[in-house]
Amino acid sequence: MIAFLLLLITAVFSGLLLHGLHRKVIARIQSRPGPPVWQEILHTLKFSFKQTWIPRTASQVMYVAIVLIAVGIWVAALWVVWTGASLLILFALYMLHKIIEHGTGLSSGSPYTKFGAIRSVMSAAAELPLLATVAIVYLFWGTLSIGEIAALQIETHTPTILVAFPAAVSLYLIILSKAHYGPFSVIEAKELVSGYWTEHFGGWRALLNIAMGLKTVVLLSAFVLLFIGAVPWWLMIVLMIVLMVSVSFICAATPMLTPYQVVTIQTIWTVIVVLYAAAVWFVLHAGGIIL
Repeated sequence: MIAFLLLLITAVFSGLLLHGLHRKVIARIQSRPGPPVWQEILHTLKFSFKQTWIPRTASQVMYVAIVLIAVGIWVAALWVVWTGASLLILFALYMLHKIIEHGTGLSSGSPYTKFGAIRSVMSAAAELPLLATVAIVYLFWGTLSIGEIAALQIETHTPTILVAFPAAVSLYLIILSKAHYGPFSVIEAKELVSGYWTEHFGGWRALLNIAMGLKTVVLLSAFVLLFIGAVPWWLMIVLMIVLMVSVSFICAATPMLTPYQVVTIQTIWTVIVVLYAAAVWFVLHAGGIIL
């Protein structure tokens, strides 16, 4: 338990630093100096000491509970990744986060957050690539245990990204969709101020920042474990940074898409990946090939 608490604290600070790096890379690409990489940590500390209260228009119970649930979901997701548990559990926790986005937007009573909540429902189809990823990974390795999948790649010297590249792209799209200032970040678009969490401030915003940091670490580390393998801790950090920087480049160079475009693009990609999964199943099973 102590080891996990240390991992949790490290993950929070690492996730916030990665978001700071994200903002820095975007700024440099756009010829701006940008904030320091530790800016998100400073923001979280700042919000922690600001006055915390609940808007008059908010549903008080939901307004508070949704924040605590958001933190709890990503703490549980970190536990799943750390223990190498089932990929299905991680998938279920991720889908619960969609409910959190919707609930956070509705809980404050603000029209801006309500639009963010509506967009979270409209973009639900954009989460389909993750389901395709789960299916393809299972087809190749015959297990949904994150720990076993990570170990098998090292034992067989066969990273999943080499044999199931479309599945890796699917999970990468999920990471990109959750990055700030990205082409798929429609629920946090500038016309909605800060999107679904506009009216959460003070200690509530600090907790949402912590959940954001944990979410980033969970998704990036899951990508490395599922598609590259159980690498040493220092290589895990390097690969997570490389992934974050690549996302930042795309966010800096790509305009914000409309909700319709987001759903259309990711649904089309999901169809492509499903067809790919069907082809993989035929080759591995109908063709009698066993990994």
